[in-house]
Amino acid sequence: MATIYLIRHGQASFGKDNYDQLSPRGWEQGQVLGRWLAGKVVPNAVFGGNMERHRETIEAITAGYGQALPDMQAVKGLNEFDHMQVVERQRPEWADRQVMARDMAAFPKPARLFQQVFEQAMARWISGNHDGEYTETWEGFKQRVISSLDELVGYADGGDILVSTSGGPIAVIAQHLLELSDEKALAMNNVIANTSVSRILYSGPRRSLSVFNNYSHLEAEDPALVTFR
Repeated sequence: MATIYLIRHGQASFGKDNYDQLSPRGWEQGQVLGRWLAGKVVPNAVFGGNMERHRETIEAITAGYGQALPDMQAVKGLNEFDHMQVVERQRPEWADRQVMARDMAAFPKPARLFQQVFEQAMARWISGNHDGEYTETWEGFKQRVISSLDELVGYADGGDILVSTSGGPIAVIAQHLLELSDEKALAMNNVIANTSVSRILYSGPRRSLSVFNNYSHLEAEDPALVTFR
């Protein structure tokens, strides 16, 4: 059986004008993963969403890997959902980033506040009770991610592949393969670490999740590299 290595992107630039780029720590995480993959994995192909953080993660992995990897082929269906739109439907005032920054700065632990609001916002989105308020519904998101998984298997032609994507698509794929509830998928999404690796074994139509959210490469190098947002 061949393997699909689902990689969550390195840490993005939370709170910056351009969130969709790796932070310095995100670049380091990618390089650590590249060193860990070297000598273990020789991919036939490399895929990723077409977001900046997906592409930069592959660039960081390649730097650590020490030799050229196949060019990344962009698959739009592997993109993350619009997480800020989901949050803003829960907290409309946060459409103004200055208000959001003010509210978070007033909280003793800003990251915890964001996580609390994010979980509430995700529950609202997943419920399906407000679908008309979102550009992409939860059900639509799941369908495009699973369609992209089918597309990857077709492209891979039986070989091992690396996939740079985001936590949402990884959680949805795990949910699909394990036949989990939406609530379980949300719980899984909350614990996926930056540059963690989840592995799918596949052969023809057979697909099995063999590893979920492995970030031991970061822990082995420096536990401080482990981040979840």
